[in-house]
Amino acid sequence: MKTLFICLLSLLPLLGLAQAPQYQLSTHILNISTGAPAPGVTVRLEKYDPVKKTWATVGEKKTDAAGRIADFLPASGKAGSPGTYKLTFLTQPYFEAQKQASFYPYIDVVFEIKDGAHYHVPITLSPFGYSTYRGS
Repeated sequence: MKTLFICLLSLLPLLGLAQAPQYQLSTHILNISTGAPAPGVTVRLEKYDPVKKTWATVGEKKTDAAGRIADFLPASGKAGSPGTYKLTFLTQPYFEAQKQASFYPYIDVVFEIKDGAHYHVPITLSPFGYSTYRGS
């Protein structure tokens, strides 16, 4: 019995119970005109280089069925990845797919990461307006 128990314990990492990677940045889009998440929206993350005065792409992902991207910017310890970042939400294709006219072809949200904390930067969206805030 003891041998069986030890064998079962050794299999736990294979069952996906190992620690998941941590990320410092996440986002979420809620379409307030429908009251539903906005799935399939491409979101690009860029970091500003103050020396070169240019933006460098860090990554580009699509929101999931719940309108979320949970895995932008892998965590890098207590100091985090400080700097000025920009999330670009490519909203025009999303509204075109819904056969909905819209005013903003994309939305840029620029913000600053100052420490190793988790940053959640969501937007609420409608065809003719948007809002953003620092979430949790």
